[in-house]
Amino acid sequence: MTGFPPDFTWGVAAAAYQVEGAASEDGRTPSIWDTFARAAGTTADGSNGDVACDHYHRFAEDVALMADLGIDSYRLSVSWSRVVPDASGKPNAAGLDFYDRLLDSLAGNGISPAVNLFHWDLPQWLQDAGGWRERDTVERFAEYAQIVAARLGDRVGTWSTINEMFEHFALGHVTGEHAPGLTLPLDEAAGVVHHLLLAGGRAAQVLHGRLMGITSYAPARPHTGSDADRDAAALYDVLQNRLFTDPVLLGRYPAEVEALVEPFVAEGDLAVIHTPPDLWGVNYYSINSVRAAEGPVPLEVLAPQGYPRTAFGWAVAPEGLTEVLTTLHERYAEHLPPLVITENGCAYDDTVDAEGRCDDLERVVYLDEHLAAVRAAMNAGVDVRGYYVWSLLDNFEWAEGYTKRFGLVHVDYATQRRTPKTSFGWYRDRIAASR
Repeated sequence: MTGFPPDFTWGVAAAAYQVEGAASEDGRTPSIWDTFARAAGTTADGSNGDVACDHYHRFAEDVALMADLGIDSYRLSVSWSRVVPDASGKPNAAGLDFYDRLLDSLAGNGISPAVNLFHWDLPQWLQDAGGWRERDTVERFAEYAQIVAARLGDRVGTWSTINEMFEHFALGHVTGEHAPGLTLPLDEAAGVVHHLLLAGGRAAQVLHGRLMGITSYAPARPHTGSDADRDAAALYDVLQNRLFTDPVLLGRYPAEVEALVEPFVAEGDLAVIHTPPDLWGVNYYSINSVRAAEGPVPLEVLAPQGYPRTAFGWAVAPEGLTEVLTTLHERYAEHLPPLVITENGCAYDDTVDAEGRCDDLERVVYLDEHLAAVRAAMNAGVDVRGYYVWSLLDNFEWAEGYTKRFGLVHVDYATQRRTPKTSFGWYRDRIAASR
């Protein structure tokens, strides 16, 4: 089979700090990304998310674009510091009102929200108290989850707790490339790993309705045939592809990292982390080439040679998505719930021509090939229920600022003008054809 079943979920995804803007409006206080991006030299173009796509004020226009696209679901995240702006823990009514308006608009257009509680934007007041290094942050996250669920739960089709724990742990707390910009030794960073997982489990226990775990995956290839590179690739596979999956689905840490994490584990923690999700979200972009390196992190991740590249420099390797899905199916077997592709997309240097067109044909090819890769995994017996493109809009791309464009819709950041790209029309037609 080459098509998709009629009940397959088609969607697009975004994250609060990357699109909302309104950084200091209606009671919102700074997140770690506000602090990090305002520091000199942290983003490629010196930019921040103060305005981003101004989605906070323009969400109705953006929902109209989603309705035109014909999607079933919009995957969004909530800004924690917009909802709980200070250490008192009291909810901010104005912040929750925004998400009320957004969810009502989605409902009015027949679009089901998939709501993620945390996409890397920890409130700065919590970071000042230690952030994810502190176990207390787990309880603050559970309280936040309860506040959001109580206000929005009647309209949320699917919940998820924390997006891409591996990236937030590695880039934010080990390499320092992302907020909060820490470079912790691995024995200390292991506490961040455990507290992220435990927070996800605690939140899962207070959420009601369909729950989805979300993890990013990337097959790891040894850079050379040397034993050292093979060992480095095997270690990277543990860190990227198993560290944040084994504890949730199997109730245990991979043996290779147990000694690092064990000092932070209290009795009963793994049972909480092992709270079973109804769906498992897969974020996929590329494959990695891994070689051994000196230093506290004994490996280096490179883009493999011999592949086309995106503007990010990432290899275009759709077969890696098939590999990820079939590996999950084989590795976790009866423990694995149905899968959803919760992020897949690509950055290219898109421009709008004099006639007002943005012909991003490379993205069309990329998405078409990756959907074929999903279908190949389904033909091999993998249960995949949906696919979300990253992203609806060009947006603030973390440490890359506004230099990388992932959207189906081009955003002129000076005017906030939205221009649907060729890929927008292609995806709309693909969705319609599947029905």
